[in-house]
Amino acid sequence: MNVTLISVATALLVLPSIARAIPVLFSSAGANAAAIQSTVDAFRTDLGSLNSNVAGSFGSGRREINWDGVPDAFSAPNNLPGTFFNVNSPRGVVLSTPGTGFQVSANSGVAPIEFGNIDPSYPALFAPFSLQRLFTPLGSNITDVTFFIAGSATAGLTTGFGAVFSDVNLANVSSLQFFDPLNNSLGTFFVPNAAGNQSFSFLGVSFGDAIVSRVRITSGNQVLAAGSTAGNPLNDLVVMDDFIYGETRLGVATPDTASTSALFVSSLGLLLIVSRFRPTHRQGT
Repeated sequence: MNVTLISVATALLVLPSIARAIPVLFSSAGANAAAIQSTVDAFRTDLGSLNSNVAGSFGSGRREINWDGVPDAFSAPNNLPGTFFNVNSPRGVVLSTPGTGFQVSANSGVAPIEFGNIDPSYPALFAPFSLQRLFTPLGSNITDVTFFIAGSATAGLTTGFGAVFSDVNLANVSSLQFFDPLNNSLGTFFVPNAAGNQSFSFLGVSFGDAIVSRVRITSGNQVLAAGSTAGNPLNDLVVMDDFIYGETRLGVATPDTASTSALFVSSLGLLLIVSRFRPTHRQGT
């Protein structure tokens, strides 16, 4: 009887791994924007039509962030609030980092472009995919993207996420890691590298089902800072441009998750029945 109890309990522990969508990767890299354009467009088509930047959820389609509409007050040399794209321009995304904040590069004529305000060598390294602004975390190479129903504090889920990267020189360094609502990892996927400065890389991952609650972006292995340059071939300074992701929405049980829940209830019932009829051992008198 004890063996039965252990077996059922073990089954319950592995249930969360039963329902997992198979990710589809969209990946390319090259010397110019044209080299990745078709892959970016294919990912857009996979996610669906572009939605307006308004509060609420459209239930399907996609949203995008290209940074170019960020006002000068929230661009270099000023920092971007992590809540900007859920409050100021509601798109269902909140940004966080273990670093000190975020910055969007300035438009031409306002300040040094492409983070030249941080180090004068950076405009020679980075180029925008969609003119003119770029994005980077500060004090870290980590950006966490957490999804909400646009314009609200209600947690949301998305079907997929992709980003354009500028100047990815090293393989297996920059990456996207995806998490489900229980903070279980759905996998880490590496951004393809390209040769030369001002090159472009794109990585998008589509899961088909709305199961992604957060994405962790690792951009290069160095932090943008004065004096931090590309002189060492083991250093990879990387910034980002467009974010593309499925419309955020509330989680809905799919046939797989529904059957998983039913199995959980059935197993729990069996566990209770077995426990009820487990023999009671008494000390002899």
